[in-house]
Parts: sequence; C-alpha cells; structure tokens
Amino acid sequence: MLSADWPIGRRSPRAARVTRRVVGPLVRLLFRPTLTGVEHLPTEGPYLLVANHSAGLGLAELASFAVLFLAQVDRPLAGFAHPVGFRFWPFHQLHRALGSVPSTYEDAREALARGVPLLVFPGGDHETLRPIWQAGRVDFGGRRGFIRVAQAAGVPIVPMGIRGSHYTVPMLVRARALAWLLVLPRALGVKRWGLSLAGVLGAAALLALGLPWGVKAPLAFLWLALPFQFFCLIPWTIRLRIGPPLTGFDQIEDEDGVAAARDRVQAAVQALVSAP
Repeated sequence: MLSADWPIGRRSPRAARVTRRVVGPLVRLLFRPTLTGVEHLPTEGPYLLVANHSAGLGLAELASFAVLFLAQVDRPLAGFAHPVGFRFWPFHQLHRALGSVPSTYEDAREALARGVPLLVFPGGDHETLRPIWQAGRVDFGGRRGFIRVAQAAGVPIVPMGIRGSHYTVPMLVRARALAWLLVLPRALGVKRWGLSLAGVLGAAALLALGLPWGVKAPLAFLWLALPFQFFCLIPWTIRLRIGPPLTGFDQIEDEDGVAAARDRVQAAVQALVSAP
C-alpha cells in the first residue's frame, strides 16, 4: 500500500512543466492527438475512467492523454500502473511525480476514498500486446476487477475509446510462453510478452552484424527480452473520445452481474473506438 503522503493523482510542478513544454510539443508533432467528450467527466467526486490500451507499453496514448487532459481538465486524476514499476528506480520516482498508483484493489480503494478519479486500462498487457490486425478491437481479456472496484466504491464508470495508437508500435505476436522463454519478463513478474515489428527487425539486424555469435546472439536476446522494442514509435494520428458515465454498479448482486457489467463497459468503449 502507498504511504499516506503519496500524491495520488497530482503531478509535481516539475512533471507538469515537462509535460507542457517538452512532451506536449513532441506529442502534437508525432501524433496530432485530440481529446473530445471531456464534458462527460464528473466535476466532483471519484469515478473510474476506463479505456482500451494499445501499443506495447502504451507510451504514445499515455503521453497524448496526459498532455490533453492537463490542458483541458482542472482536476486530479490517478493512473493505474503495473506494481512492478513501483519497485525500481527511476520508475518509482516517475510514478510519484505523476501521482499514479499500483493496480491493486487496496490502492484503488485508497485513491477513491480520497476522492481522486482513477484511469484504468482493464485489458492491460493482454490488450497492449494484441496483434496489429486486431488494432480496432477492444478486448479486456475477461477481466472483471475494475467492476468490483466500482461496485465496492459505488462510483460511476466513464468509458473512453482510443483509436490509432496501436499503429505506433505494430505488434506481431502475443503469448504467455514468450515471457518464460525470454526469462527476464517472467522474472520481473510479467505474465505475457510480445514481439513487435521493431523487435523482429532489430533482432534480425543484430544477428546480421559481423560480430561473433557469442556477442550478437545475447544482444538480440536482450533486445527481445527487454522493453526496448516497445519504444520504437511510429508517427500516427491518435483520437481519444470520452463517453457519458455509466452507473448502477453498486446494485450488482452476483458474479453474473459482474460479468454483464464488464461486457457493458467493454461494449461502450468499443462503440467509442468504432465511431467515425
């Protein structure tokens, strides 16, 4: 659990300046992002902002959303992030500067209890690693945890659809076996891994170098096993669209109701992604 002084949902002044002056111009140049539907966001009280997730680590869409949200909305918002990132330097310091929280039930309850809305990507790595030919598909992978969070806290869910970002890091393969075969992802607590177009091309280029196999083979292995292959961003237009809040989650009575609510939210996000 986060310490009592953790700034949930609040960027540090330095992080805000970097977002506006450095990340903002770069994001607008590369991705020309737009964020519409902010009028649907509740102006008070906590809520879950639930979106689809794409492109390996989701860097392009996260940066685009951060820049546009900071410019258009004057409220704190905490992003859910994989707990692994809170264990190591410099990611721990980065998460603190951004006010993000680990994606656990305990920390979700703490954020909502403080009145801070949460940005949640239920599909997680299952969705970010999906093959490029499924770019337009919203797939939460059957996950229901976010529904239980909304149910327990009695908060609405606001759907957000993101389109275009999956083309910034074209993914080719997604498999649990890769996390084990490449060793390092599983050792860090990652359950599944993927191969991007940059990953395959980069590994092929390393193997083609005129170096001893004892050198280039480990380099190619590390290129595939570490998230470097997910940092090769291709410029692409990104569209983010927020829909009307969904309510009634505190009235769910059983697991069938949880599953139906999950499908309802997923369908709402899919409609936003598919809308012209």
